Amino acid sequence: MILCISVVYTLSSIYAVGYMRLLDEEKRLPLFYGLFSGFAFTMLAACVTNNVGVFWIAIELTTLISTFLVGFEREAESTEAAWKYIVVVSGGISLALLGTVLFYWAGSFVLGPTYAMTWAALHTSAPAVYPPLLLVSFLLVLVGYGTKAGLAPMHTWLPDAHSEAPAPVSAMLSGALLNASMLGIARFLGVVSGTSVSPFAHSAVVGFGIFSFVIAALFIVRQTGIKRLMAYSSVEHIGVQALGLGFGGVFGVAGALYHMLNHSLNKSLMFFGAGNAMRAYGTKEISGIRHVLKAFPVSGTLWLLGAVGIAGAPPFALFLSEFTVLRAGIGGRYRWAAIVFVVFLIVVFIGFLAHFRAMYFDDAPQQQVRPLSGLVWRTLPMWLAFVPLLVLGLWWPRGLWEIFTRISSQVMGGSQ
Repeated sequence: MILCISVVYTLSSIYAVGYMRLLDEEKRLPLFYGLFSGFAFTMLAACVTNNVGVFWIAIELTTLISTFLVGFEREAESTEAAWKYIVVVSGGISLALLGTVLFYWAGSFVLGPTYAMTWAALHTSAPAVYPPLLLVSFLLVLVGYGTKAGLAPMHTWLPDAHSEAPAPVSAMLSGALLNASMLGIARFLGVVSGTSVSPFAHSAVVGFGIFSFVIAALFIVRQTGIKRLMAYSSVEHIGVQALGLGFGGVFGVAGALYHMLNHSLNKSLMFFGAGNAMRAYGTKEISGIRHVLKAFPVSGTLWLLGAVGIAGAPPFALFLSEFTVLRAGIGGRYRWAAIVFVVFLIVVFIGFLAHFRAMYFDDAPQQQVRPLSGLVWRTLPMWLAFVPLLVLGLWWPRGLWEIFTRISSQVMGGSQ
């Protein structure tokens, strides 16, 4: 998680140098960069804390800080998106708080009225907790952190926030924040793994994952806005991560974690390309963006290759992580979910690339393209995201596999 957040923050910071100058907000840039750094700090704090309550506080702080980043451009649409974001997500996080309190209360029957609220303490107490109370607690945190992660049907804030925020912020929301929220689900799923409620908990995560994937696939096909297209792609890939965690086992957990890293890189690349196109063509509508390669030969090529990668095609990294998740599903008791996954993966592939075919190869007249400054700053991070995507699609480092297997056995309870 620290690696994913740090990589996205670094790439987005480089991109922001060139992109934010295009907004004519020179006087407010210090505020933007201060909020941007605070946003990254709160996500990193959530990853390293060993206290369950402090983890919730850190996740809530990410909401408060990123709300101002979503509405930074101060247009009617971005202000509306910021309000929807904070209202919906805060409601979800409140449920996560209630679930966290119930987890602590349940543990008090085993560990005494007061105890250190660490993840290890919850692991220790969970097997002796009254199962219905344990399941209700988990479902509350699943819905709560699932809202922040963008799992359907709690995803309603995500398309607006991702599409209206400045492109570097969209990359951080999609490539870092959603993963940080999924960390809460993964940790609490680890707490209940090995207990009698584990099958129900895993089935709930699989259910949310497959529903998110199906909803995202249907909206991707009919999408008309370029950044909303990227946003629904994020819902899809969060669904893949949920499927991997729900499937469990070494392949499921490893595939989900590898998918987190790959999605962080790929979605950063996609939002950078979308930001370039939006500013050059002066529109967020897919129908207003045509002949991208003629306007941006280098960054346009990277954006197109990124689209192939984000749709799950080889030889890019997301294909390898999705195949690993699929392998976990086919080999377990969720074979039905794996079949649905494959069917709608095909739908996503066709629907997503159909939009890019229109933007790149449609016979419509050449659109007016405005010359933009800072092209080097806006192209360099695309290269820095693309190269690892290609490498990780061809070669899964053994060190990463060893880390993922340790996580599977120590946090997720081994196999499921």
